[in-house]
Amino acid sequence: MMQQYLRIKAEHPDMLLFYRMGDFYEMFFEDAELGARLLGITLTQRGSSAGSPIKMAGVPYHAAEQYLTKLVKQGRSVAIVEQVGEVTGKGPVERKISRIITPGTLTDDSLLDEKQNNLIMALWQLKHRVGIAWISLSAGIFRVTEVANDDVINQIERLRPAEIIAPANLIDKLKLERPNLAYKIIPDWHFEYELSKRKLCEHFAVQDLEGFGVNEHKLAISSAGVLLDYTKQTQNNQLPHINNLILDSQADNLILDAISRRNLEISLTMRGESSPTLFSVFDHCANPMGSRLLDQWLNNPLRQHHAIEQRYAAVESLQPIHGQIANILRQIGDIERISSRIALRSARPRDLAGLRNSLLILPELNFLENHSASHLITAIHQNLSSIASEIASKLQLAIQAEPSLLLREGGVINLGYNSELDYLRNIQTNGSQFILELEAKERERSGISSLKIEYNRVHGYFIEISRLNLDKTPLEYRRTQTLKNAERFTTPELKSFENEVLSAQDKALALEKKLYEELLDYLAEFLPQLQNVASSIAELDVLNAFAKIALEKNYCRPLLSMERQIRIEHGRHPVVEQQIDQFIANDLKLNLEHDFSLITGPNMGGKSTYMRQNAIIVLLAYCGSFVPAKSAAIGDIDRIFTRIGASDDLAAGKSTFMIEMSETANILNNATANSLIIIDEVGRGTSTFDGLALAYAIARYLIEKSGSYTLFATHYFELTTLADTYPPVNNVHLSAVEHKDQIIFMHHVEAGAAAKSYGIQVAALAGVPKSVLNIAKKYLAHLEENSHKQPQPDLFSLVANEPPEETLYLDPTEEMVLTQIKDLDPNQLTAKQALDLLYELQQRLTDK
Repeated sequence: MMQQYLRIKAEHPDMLLFYRMGDFYEMFFEDAELGARLLGITLTQRGSSAGSPIKMAGVPYHAAEQYLTKLVKQGRSVAIVEQVGEVTGKGPVERKISRIITPGTLTDDSLLDEKQNNLIMALWQLKHRVGIAWISLSAGIFRVTEVANDDVINQIERLRPAEIIAPANLIDKLKLERPNLAYKIIPDWHFEYELSKRKLCEHFAVQDLEGFGVNEHKLAISSAGVLLDYTKQTQNNQLPHINNLILDSQADNLILDAISRRNLEISLTMRGESSPTLFSVFDHCANPMGSRLLDQWLNNPLRQHHAIEQRYAAVESLQPIHGQIANILRQIGDIERISSRIALRSARPRDLAGLRNSLLILPELNFLENHSASHLITAIHQNLSSIASEIASKLQLAIQAEPSLLLREGGVINLGYNSELDYLRNIQTNGSQFILELEAKERERSGISSLKIEYNRVHGYFIEISRLNLDKTPLEYRRTQTLKNAERFTTPELKSFENEVLSAQDKALALEKKLYEELLDYLAEFLPQLQNVASSIAELDVLNAFAKIALEKNYCRPLLSMERQIRIEHGRHPVVEQQIDQFIANDLKLNLEHDFSLITGPNMGGKSTYMRQNAIIVLLAYCGSFVPAKSAAIGDIDRIFTRIGASDDLAAGKSTFMIEMSETANILNNATANSLIIIDEVGRGTSTFDGLALAYAIARYLIEKSGSYTLFATHYFELTTLADTYPPVNNVHLSAVEHKDQIIFMHHVEAGAAAKSYGIQVAALAGVPKSVLNIAKKYLAHLEENSHKQPQPDLFSLVANEPPEETLYLDPTEEMVLTQIKDLDPNQLTAKQALDLLYELQQRLTDK
């Protein structure tokens, strides 16, 4: 037996082995030690190997799912080894791996978060590009894309895979950025392009991949072939529900990088918590399929205005009936995941019962045909009514109203579905009556009133007679067992009945299993239609959730246009307004004349909230949702960038300022005129003058070069003079009122620059000791007095009135001349040398 274990373990050295022995799954050696520690179970020992005790730890098979859940949540993979042979007494029972459970290939509801998609991702890098493929086994989704090296983390944040498979060198790099993900190393040679292409063609039964539109994406194909092969191995299945390969094009979406997703707290808070987030506020979905799609929509806003307008029209049409729809959707099961388990042959009886019940409910949505002017809702309704009745009728005939949890328990197939099964069940049912009649007959014949006929698994059916009545035992009774106070017997008639009943039970279970497998075969033919029904239910659920929150929270329908504008009237932050009693709404107006808003005001005044809420309103508008505002008109937006706050990344060796500059560089290098940029307090991580100079230069670059829609918050009041030089700049501030040394934040956006920063008053609110505040006030007065006596030179006076291209952006020759002038020592030059150098430098500038 141990040799068998070691052989199987050698095939999967990086996985924990759950090795079935009777009613337990056992782990041995290092697996036992690791499993005991991770699961908090007892570590024991069994026998010895090479003179050392064999460590052992186990879990009951009937409770295995809860232990598997714990392991998967800790990023572990488990191979389940089942007994497949009969116990013969000649050598160990034959065992094989029945399934492999990894963090990214889960399909069982008990192991999955019902509101989150569970993805596995494969990566293959060549030079400066990376091919990415991902599969959701539970949803039957298979997608690919190719990105630049520096965009991989953005894709990981967008998709949030549970597991990544890749070559070792790439995984080593990823672990520095995302150490908490589950990784699986795959050797480089597996990613060979022709090999992967062949595997994909074989799976989809095609000669080439041209029909999927991926032929030009060789890196993506390399990743996809490896991922498909790995996933098939874990499931021991051909994955029939993976029936399409989709090229994921970012041109179809408004782009958000990883930093912006984090700062806007779409699915997770800045601390990594699930609430309060944009998703948690908008998740009014009645069905888990809808919740999962909502998360996808919020993280992948659209670009095509026509598709977005279709969503708006659907949301508007659903508002009067959103409650009625939610009540129906709440009764529908997770058809998406049930369909996947049907494809993987792991669907349990109650999955099929849930599918039947769900399909029977769908006709209740037929009223949508008459209550919606939306083309999108009409299309959804048509999808829902396509095949529901045929499958539901079949399942009604086949599956009992409340079937057993497990097929091996029987009680799954309906009475009347199969005549042979009905006959075998009848033998078992009428057996009880036969026993009662036989017991009465034997009591009368023997004269023993206490005679009993009973059953147990070890001895089968038996007649039990107490010791007081043994002298009355009929001669034809054959003794089978002696107890302290009684003896047990059997008779030819009883033994014959036992064989018939037990045989009927075994035959009935075998037949029930056969009929169930045939039912799975039948349902497998409808997998594409079931997946289509599931996606339509999810889409209806999300649109209905949008309708509910829009109606209850007084959201408006945005106006999308190609005009250069972001005009928001009385905008609110959808998450923050649910956390406080009274939220102050504010306006935003960016257009062709003024597309750069410079925001000043005190800390805690609401600058960050104001900027975030406007970015979120734009995001929601492009998701197809109504938005928290009185009105909103939004032009064409291609990306949203944010640079808000920072902290040291010690593991990666990056300081706060380095992170701040890296994020800023990403914006400056990638923003376009159609991008929305949120920058909060850039330049804080260094000295005052360095920070001010950088903030000034960054602002000018965005104004002159990028021309993006920009919200730029700062404490550097010197930057407010940019409005005097650049017409696109508009100064606004968050108002506050000072009363008796106290500050009251009005949280209202007003025109013009802030008068002061109120830093000392904010410090007082934070509980800074009065003695410290008094010293600060005196020193502030001293600084202000000196600043009036000896005004600081205007850092920007030398460049503010010069043509921007000639001052801020020097060509290489000018840079070289400036460097040479800065490096020379005039005291070391004679008059003639100085004059010669001057002529030389002048000539360089003239000739350039």
